[in-house]
Amino acid sequence: MEYFEDIEVGAKSSFGSYEVARDEVVEFAAKFDPQPFHLSDEAAAQTHFGRLSASGWHTCAMMMAMMAEQFEKNDHKGLGSPGIDELRWLKPVFPGDTLRCEREILEKTPSRSRPEMGSFRSRMTVFNQKDEPVMTFISIGLVQRRLPG
Repeated sequence: MEYFEDIEVGAKSSFGSYEVARDEVVEFAAKFDPQPFHLSDEAAAQTHFGRLSASGWHTCAMMMAMMAEQFEKNDHKGLGSPGIDELRWLKPVFPGDTLRCEREILEKTPSRSRPEMGSFRSRMTVFNQKDEPVMTFISIGLVQRRLPG
């Protein structure tokens, strides 16, 4: 189990593997980000992307799927998140790419008002199969503390 006390500042981890499927790219875009370069090969060919690319918001969702799987695997005692900072999409994500995540813990703070929890900030980076960073952001997480005794 991973509690607040188990999180170490400076710790790095690498996890996840997510293969980006063309049908999923189009389906997500049709519902949430219906811009032509996310929906049509022909339209995308006329843009700086050069071909169909995933929505940045879809990249966030794929990352979240990998992170949730990792938290479940480690029995992480997460309590949600109040948000993220510094979200950047660095490179387009294309169908056929395989994504993975890296996390580095930047800081952690016990809650002053809620002794049963603490928070931590981590830099999350998503890479493609060429080890090129495609997205980065600062994650703020809330996590349960061990109860005394």
